[in-house]
Amino acid sequence: MRLIDDERNAIDLRTTPVHLGLGSRAKPVEGFAWDPEVLQAYSAAVAADGAEGRMVAIFDGDGPGDHWERHPAGDELVVCLTGSVTVVRDVDGVPERVVLGPGEATVNPAGAWHAVDMAGPTSILAITAGLGTDHRPRTDARPTDHVRTPAPQAS
Repeated sequence: MRLIDDERNAIDLRTTPVHLGLGSRAKPVEGFAWDPEVLQAYSAAVAADGAEGRMVAIFDGDGPGDHWERHPAGDELVVCLTGSVTVVRDVDGVPERVVLGPGEATVNPAGAWHAVDMAGPTSILAITAGLGTDHRPRTDARPTDHVRTPAPQAS
């Protein structure tokens, strides 16, 4: 995994997210994957951006999400590009459901547990404050405990 400083070619946000950092910089994240080692490397590479850093990515799917997540460092914008998506969230113990169609968006407040359910083939764009993101398997209707994404190790 590495951040690319000066990319001028087309970027597929489905495979190569872009990190938005301090100084209004946009850096593609080459070799990104959703596994603990890569997430830890990404966190370390963008740590200087702190809570202001954002990841921009497109996700394609069909069906209910398999995990809850929350982003304590900041709000997350979720935009439905195609299909239909229901964002389910737990805000201070109160369940909320927001249904989105193409071109519609919602904001998940900082720290709110949320999950995404896609009705049929759907694409979403997410702009996420990733610092300190927590995940929990979606085995219950609402999250009760959490598992924290690995933090960068001091070198």
